[in-house]
Amino acid sequence: MNQIHWLYLSVLLFSIGAVTVLVRKNAIVVFMGVELMLNAANLAFVTFSRINGNIDGQVIALFVMLVAAAEVVVGLAIIFTIFRTRRSASVDDANLLKY
Repeated sequence: MNQIHWLYLSVLLFSIGAVTVLVRKNAIVVFMGVELMLNAANLAFVTFSRINGNIDGQVIALFVMLVAAAEVVVGLAIIFTIFRTRRSASVDDANLLKY
């Protein structure tokens, strides 16, 4: 299998994640779309790393995974706090927290 196929898969996954973030209203589903976009970027980093013959892209993908793990913890805490106060996980209700 050629490396260009992996790049096509990465673009497809990123597009699905972007559409999910833009279309859906549930915060958990939006959060999953963001994670899908991060994983697509990791796949592109690793693919470019394999094409160039070095491990720089793999190291960057490792750091992206570390940041994504921290993002999951903070993001889910915020989503659960919004759900407990508003009884809804809708993204539209998040702007009501500033009042």
